[in-house]
Amino acid sequence: MLWEKNQFGGVVIDPESLSIDTNVFYTDLKQLIDDWRSDSVKLVWLKINTEFFSNIVFASQLGFLMHHAYEDYVMMTLAIEENTFIPPYSTHYIGVGGVVINDRNEILVVSEKYRSSAKPSYKLPGGALVQGEHISLAAVREVFEETGINTEFQKLSFFRHWHGYRYGKSDIYFVALLNPLDYEIHKQEEEIAECIWMDLEFFLNSPEIHDFNKRIVQSTLNSQGLQLTQIQGYGSEDLFEFFST
Repeated sequence: MLWEKNQFGGVVIDPESLSIDTNVFYTDLKQLIDDWRSDSVKLVWLKINTEFFSNIVFASQLGFLMHHAYEDYVMMTLAIEENTFIPPYSTHYIGVGGVVINDRNEILVVSEKYRSSAKPSYKLPGGALVQGEHISLAAVREVFEETGINTEFQKLSFFRHWHGYRYGKSDIYFVALLNPLDYEIHKQEEEIAECIWMDLEFFLNSPEIHDFNKRIVQSTLNSQGLQLTQIQGYGSEDLFEFFST
């Protein structure tokens, strides 16, 4: 079993060096834990890939706890030093909605198929970011997927931070102003019950529209917002997205 120390006094085990033989895995890991205790190691990170999942129960018997899981691996940790800080896994979902207003002063809105009310409940098109996706690109993609309208990003105008959203995690929801590049709607049949261009004044004044949705649109209209910008020295634009006034 191969491992290396990190800069925080912890140990990271090479997941490819684990034994598929659970008896060998258990024996080797137990010996290493004894060695690490005498070497003042604070924390052990153990990533177990799919092909080694049979080792999970044996790591648990040695005191390892679940940190997080993904499709093809489980990450476990063992705090050798008492009260060692263990950085949490992801704590937030990220979503984005798009404010799209055409030259007839109409706003693009959707009503979802799966909603609590029988009546249409109009809101901004939008949804969750996928892994590795920029906020600005996600806004354009989500609007197109739900409405068939092509857009270009203009600015970020609002965000909401909400705790207790799903599975005990929090949610950050961004709102972006997008410029429409076409006007013919082709709604997403799987999730969207209705998609229309609604008169903006009606949207802002109708009792049928939730106050939250009115507020975020009004904020977009009144705010200078944050535009995409560049900051040198951060490498590939695929990894970073900067916004400023």
